Amino acid sequence: MLGQADILLRPANQAQDLLRIVPGLFIAQHAGGGKAEQIFLRGFDIDHGTDISLTADGIPVNMVSHAHGQGYADMHFVIPETIEKISFETGPHRTEKGNLATAGSVDFKTKDFLSNNQLKAEAGDFSSQRLSGQFILLNKSNTRSRQQLYTAAEYARTNGYFESPQDFHRMNLMTKYSAWIGDQTQVTVLASFFDSKWNASGQVPNRAIRSGLINRFGAIDDSEGGNTGRFNFTARLSKKQKRGWQLTDQVYFSRYHFSLFSNFTFFLEDPVNGDEILQRESRSVYGLNKTATKSGQIGNKKTKMELGSGFRFDQIHNIGLSRAVRRQVTSGIQQGNVQEQNLFLYWNQQLEASPRFTIEGGLRYDHFRFGYQDQLIGETKFRRQSRGTLSPKIHFTYSPSDKVKLFLKNGIGFHTNDSRVILDRQAREILPRVAGSDLGILLKPVKRLIIKTTFWYLFSEQEFVYVGDAGIVEPGGKSKRLGLDLSLRYQFSNWLWSDIDMNLTRARAIGAPKGQDYIPLAPSFTSTGGLTAKTKKGFSASFRYRFIDDRPANEDNSVSALGYFITDLRAEMKIKSVELFIAVENLLNREWNEAQFNTTSQLKNEPAPVTELHFTPGTPRYFKTGINISF
Repeated sequence: MLGQADILLRPANQAQDLLRIVPGLFIAQHAGGGKAEQIFLRGFDIDHGTDISLTADGIPVNMVSHAHGQGYADMHFVIPETIEKISFETGPHRTEKGNLATAGSVDFKTKDFLSNNQLKAEAGDFSSQRLSGQFILLNKSNTRSRQQLYTAAEYARTNGYFESPQDFHRMNLMTKYSAWIGDQTQVTVLASFFDSKWNASGQVPNRAIRSGLINRFGAIDDSEGGNTGRFNFTARLSKKQKRGWQLTDQVYFSRYHFSLFSNFTFFLEDPVNGDEILQRESRSVYGLNKTATKSGQIGNKKTKMELGSGFRFDQIHNIGLSRAVRRQVTSGIQQGNVQEQNLFLYWNQQLEASPRFTIEGGLRYDHFRFGYQDQLIGETKFRRQSRGTLSPKIHFTYSPSDKVKLFLKNGIGFHTNDSRVILDRQAREILPRVAGSDLGILLKPVKRLIIKTTFWYLFSEQEFVYVGDAGIVEPGGKSKRLGLDLSLRYQFSNWLWSDIDMNLTRARAIGAPKGQDYIPLAPSFTSTGGLTAKTKKGFSASFRYRFIDDRPANEDNSVSALGYFITDLRAEMKIKSVELFIAVENLLNREWNEAQFNTTSQLKNEPAPVTELHFTPGTPRYFKTGINISF
């Protein structure tokens, strides 16, 4: 778990950037800043969320059976300054996590109470501006209760560093009410609104740059882009009962819309008009989470039990894929309605067998009901299919001394397939599972040094490959991944500390011939780290790096996605209630490729298609400065 001090000293233009806090997690933007980032973790190219579960204040971020990709997770509706803490887990090991929580899970929590009002203004290169604020509307407290109502807002815009302006705009509003009644009952109510629109230049092929047709920041089709928005509402009640049970009930609702124009193949399918497509949908998400926890004893052994249940229902309207020319729709490829329901129940038990040995185990059951109505063929009723799955977990922790902790985590997770694929193709692997184990050691050899080493293994029953221009998910085969994670934390003094994370992974397809079994875009070696300083006189600074090695872009590793080494710097000075800051991204101004794909495409007037590396260039050196006033 990471707190606000860790969060604020990381360069971030939006909440999705903060996912990089998770050791070994990398992100890539390739559609003008408004699309959810592509995510990489533990040898998975997660696309936009297929194998990672993300939540914000208990509200699911991932969108199942999404128009662009399964599990699509857009966190841009979260205002970074409102985040209080971030919790994460790598691997399928948490009983309370169900669908998509295979490579890992990340939970964002916003502040319940503000200590003061804040107003922040910042500006940077590429005509970038951002204004945000947090304002207390109601603040009451006495010996028996405390309550607060506050609102937060954000507006951001930029033209970006591409030749064609991105004309990116993002607006966020959030209001949150929190109350403590005595020390037994907590009430939270939150509502938020998000809207974003942008233009994009898309991925460009290497050959277009080599020939001089365009430069790195040019475009083959600059009419890409889109708009998206989301409204969230949630209410949560947590109360401690007389017999020691802590009961928590949460309801949530999200209203969401999405529209994205893309062109991955240029003139491969239509040599005259081009291959632009439109993916769009609108949906309502309804959900309920219930938990009951109790700490106790069995004899002289400490125990903690958690019971959980709930449901999620997605009602998706007009989910579709269409052909388009310069954002004008010409014909439909796919159009329909989806209904997807998930009911779940879980039990988790922790037993402290001795002061140094703890066992924790759990069992989770999820039941899904998928429905799809194909409007293009005139269906008037939903075709449906149901399936359930059990997910067991078992963990062992042993501490032979206060400076050493050994742990073994085992668990089975799963991710659903897209409802349209299930109903149209009668997919057998509706809920393919992922089994994982982590064996690790946490050491504190000296007072200011923490070392964590983890050997891990993941087995996946089925891989998914999303085919954007066809609007389908192609099922792949089985795969295995094994790796080594190493984390170091060292505090040089009371004001200076450092961190380094290194992640080594081997990802292979099972059943494919040797040399043909590479998993495209799976990272093999990554590392992040930095130095952080915070003095009593109000000065703070953070210097950070991130490195990803070259990795296979296709199954035989004949094409490589190029690695990169990027450094960022942030420094701030606080004088009473005024804070001045400066941030520099890509400090060394390295030329790097952010998102990369081995794609078959055809340029206008080319005699035949070409398969090669396509990429979105990463940001050049980017300066940003601002002021934050508290009152």
